[in-house]
Amino acid sequence: MSAKGAETGTETKTKTEKGTDAGGDARTDAGAGPDAGQGASASASAGKKPRKNISLALQGGGSHGAFTWGVLDRLLEDEELSIEAISGTSAGAMNAAVVTSGVARGGYEGARADLETFWRAVSEAARFSPLQRSPIDILFGNWSLENSLAYMWLDMSAKMFSPYDLNPAGDNPLAAILTEVVDFKALNSSPAKLFITATNVETGQGRVFRNPDITVDVLLASACLPTIYKAVEIDGVPYWDGGYTGNPSLGPLVLECGSDDTVLVQINPVRRPGVPKTSREIANRLNEVSFNSSLMKELRMISILRKDAPEHMCEAAKWGAMRMHCIASEDMLDLDHSSKLNAEWSFMTMLRDLGREAASAFLRKHRRDIGVRPSLDLDLFAPDYTS
Repeated sequence: MSAKGAETGTETKTKTEKGTDAGGDARTDAGAGPDAGQGASASASAGKKPRKNISLALQGGGSHGAFTWGVLDRLLEDEELSIEAISGTSAGAMNAAVVTSGVARGGYEGARADLETFWRAVSEAARFSPLQRSPIDILFGNWSLENSLAYMWLDMSAKMFSPYDLNPAGDNPLAAILTEVVDFKALNSSPAKLFITATNVETGQGRVFRNPDITVDVLLASACLPTIYKAVEIDGVPYWDGGYTGNPSLGPLVLECGSDDTVLVQINPVRRPGVPKTSREIANRLNEVSFNSSLMKELRMISILRKDAPEHMCEAAKWGAMRMHCIASEDMLDLDHSSKLNAEWSFMTMLRDLGREAASAFLRKHRRDIGVRPSLDLDLFAPDYTS
């Protein structure tokens, strides 16, 4: 799925859609959304259209998560949408937690402000980091860190030493930032559903944490790259980055939420033209493939069940009823794996603006599809399946 294919593909009508195409989805009011002050009743009294409920699926990808910041910033200012639930992993988990907390405290505008506060704090914390672009990359406008001596050392040392050798205390600057920006008490009791995925190191299985259980450690676990940080222990269980098992997890959005529309914010390209030949290109592509594998399986399942879902209500029918949408940008193909560690403010604001543009383009083309039909061509994920 290239970004272009994700944004422009439209699936043909299947039997799971027939009940909603004529009149739209009955569950499009904002009453279940996280912003009580912006619900359907308020919209109706103001003479506005009732908001459409959507769920969000946010991928992880280091500082590339600033693209998701831009997407969220644009969606939160839209007066026709209400966010019922968010599933996030790694950087997607950070964005999801900041939004859920921000909405609970200050509505959608509060969430937008908190997102900027969070990403600015991340950039500020890395201002004096040795991980900076080389002069030649700055000169030519490249965002990659591959020519940075510090990045080369980090890449090489990861093959020789573990974080238990280099960072035995397990320090992570994100801990202080999250504690400052996220109101976990408000998040834990928020009516907006939040799902955060982390990978159990011992079993290799993903675990999805829900609102009451989400803490700073849960968010750090979801973003714990094992070559950089020690495993994060929660109740005596060690966890690594959730991207290995769910980037992000779609199951909770399908089975535990009222909305049948899920918008995937894609920052890890699924399709990348050409064969990688250098060691760096191969490592970059391996990273993309491994962090997309679980998502690809879930999208394939939705594709198949949209065609052959049983008529009676069951778990399979719920998967088949999900209408998938995607916001992405082909410009992300120009960024390599090393740039996920680039925390320059100019880089983050560039990604934010790119995310806003991608979200605006999606809304211009597919706003009317929400509540009616999927805009993501799911046949791309099950090309060998015929009903």
